[in-house]
Amino acid sequence: MNYLEPITLTGQHIRLEPLQPARHAPLMFQHFEARVMDFMGRGDAGVSSERDLSVHLQMLNDRPQRINWAVVVISSGAVAGRISYSEVKETDQWLEIGTMLMPAFWGGAANPESKLLLMTRAFEVLGVGRVQFKVDSRNERSQGSMAKLGAVREGVLRDYQIRSDGYVRSSVVYSVLKNEWQAVKRNLEARVR
Repeated sequence: MNYLEPITLTGQHIRLEPLQPARHAPLMFQHFEARVMDFMGRGDAGVSSERDLSVHLQMLNDRPQRINWAVVVISSGAVAGRISYSEVKETDQWLEIGTMLMPAFWGGAANPESKLLLMTRAFEVLGVGRVQFKVDSRNERSQGSMAKLGAVREGVLRDYQIRSDGYVRSSVVYSVLKNEWQAVKRNLEARVR
């Protein structure tokens, strides 16, 4: 099974489409706020235009062992952001999920349903044993989302990444294991209704 297969996944409220920067960046930029880049592992402080966003998204698409999806709101066609399998380790049967949603879509169905779609694919189709997440240690909102998801906080990777703005980021690692998935899935399904 190909972990990096560019397929479309459809839920009740959102559709995940393989990310095409030229197509999705203009729609995503309609809701763009610079603060969404504050905690990105490879955040670009210079994203201030639709073109900058398109270049940033293309840079993400060009990374090896990664596949990105646009998070599309079915009812409106709005692009709420992007989500990815950002680090794929097929030989070890695990992958990482990374998310960037525009603030206009925080607190709605976009985050839980996009994670539900990707985690269902990971555990039930691809057969992974682990899904992990890394969150900037300063990002309390995302850490709260990980707790709400039911992911286990494993620890902190101290001074883990140097961002493009020069900030040395520490990342908090969270994970969900295969034997924890059904409880997490029920939780996500309840949040999507």
